[in-house]
Amino acid sequence: MTPESTDVLVIGAGNAALCAALSAREQGARVIVVESANVNERGGNTTFTAGAMRVVYDGVDELLELMPDLDAEQAANTDFGAYTRDNFFDDIERVTDYRSNPELAATLVDRSHATLSWMRDKGVRFAPIYGRQAFLVDGRFTFWGGLTIEAVGGGPGLIESLTEACDRNGVEIRYGHRAVKLLQDEAGSLIGVRIRHEGRYLDILAKSVVLASGGFESNPEWRARYLGPGWDLARVRGTRHNMGDGIRMALELGANPAGNWSGCHAVAWDLNAPEFGDLRVGDGFQKHSYPFGIIINNLGKRFVDEGADFRNYTYAKYGREILNQPGQQAWQIFDSRVSSLLRDEYRIKQVTRVTANSIEELAERMEGVSGQALVATIEEFNAAVDTDTPFNPNIRDGRSARGVVPPKTNWANQISEPPFEAYAVTCGVTFTFGGLRIDPTSAAVVDTDRMDIPGLFACGELVGGIFYGNYPGGSGLTSGAVFGKIAGASAARSALGAAKPSKAGKAN
Repeated sequence: MTPESTDVLVIGAGNAALCAALSAREQGARVIVVESANVNERGGNTTFTAGAMRVVYDGVDELLELMPDLDAEQAANTDFGAYTRDNFFDDIERVTDYRSNPELAATLVDRSHATLSWMRDKGVRFAPIYGRQAFLVDGRFTFWGGLTIEAVGGGPGLIESLTEACDRNGVEIRYGHRAVKLLQDEAGSLIGVRIRHEGRYLDILAKSVVLASGGFESNPEWRARYLGPGWDLARVRGTRHNMGDGIRMALELGANPAGNWSGCHAVAWDLNAPEFGDLRVGDGFQKHSYPFGIIINNLGKRFVDEGADFRNYTYAKYGREILNQPGQQAWQIFDSRVSSLLRDEYRIKQVTRVTANSIEELAERMEGVSGQALVATIEEFNAAVDTDTPFNPNIRDGRSARGVVPPKTNWANQISEPPFEAYAVTCGVTFTFGGLRIDPTSAAVVDTDRMDIPGLFACGELVGGIFYGNYPGGSGLTSGAVFGKIAGASAARSALGAAKPSKAGKAN
């Protein structure tokens, strides 16, 4: 049979992939999307997120361009502040220890607002992240940490909106189709992709291919190989389908690996969460209110500065710290004074929690923890808290605990008012930071000679060079959308200006 052909073939069906598909279609290209998951597991990692997206805005007027439905009373009672280009760029460089590729970072920052505006035109709706990113103080909400908006409906809502936009614009999405090889003709030119569907193989010829199939976090062998010993035992927050296929296929074609291959986005995740994400729970297994309490290991000792910064700038690296603790687990402890500040994820049914009216009783119920050491740690911590500085969750309040190791820089409160709560957590991997080198202006995949591979583009979590060791919360979805839009447009221009692909090829 003659293989089917299209202008642009997009591999993956998450946020980055669907943005690429819509962008390519907007340029007039015929587009097919292939996704390894079935329709019930669609959306890749995006479906497991809360849908937060970091974006540049100089004031509330620029936010209203993205959220025109914002209630006037809400706007009047909210301090959105501003999040400038310099703020966003500096946050990326600061949290990555200035290793982020400055060209990639600048592209992400400079195109963030325009890309979200384009997504809104495609049917994506945005709303303020009340509850997770702003607290009510003196009758007024104040946003903190540079993260202000989310897609309505969270990650599932974002995928639904983008999928509907693809349907309206004539983009076909094929589920249960796993890409396994990039195809070349006798001259070595990329001509399409070999697909596995229901145990059989088929070829789809394409003038351009966009790789948007995620990182390798779902592959325990690759995690152990690149992240290091013990990482094969970590939980995976999202999809089970991100096996590194897109990265592997591109490397087989001579692509240049780039970025932090030993690094990943990893967070505090419920101790008894399943091996992979559960769409019924979504991101509810995460536990991100730790700045308002303390974190201890099974030895009864603290091991990180819980208040080093807003959680947006620390949560993606503290999963690694938990993985390094005895038993690859830890406990987050809070008292009743801050229980009202805990995020909704602490109230889900599937939570590993113990409560007590005394620290001694709490320690007895925390399985595997040295109770005597825990009591001593809390007594030492309570004595070190600066109670003269007012507590304010909306700012880096400087309310510290000094003279303890490690210190707590902000939001330090004594653990002294019962009832006490302790939540057991382990490490949950979100996505890996190592991947493919791309051209910052076109999203073309670059080979080992630093030349663009004709017809091959990439976006999303398989792009290396943006995040190193850590990342600013909400920038992952924005990065996927920005480079997805670029990759799709570039792939369409390449395809529409290229000759028709050959009808026969070889797998390489």
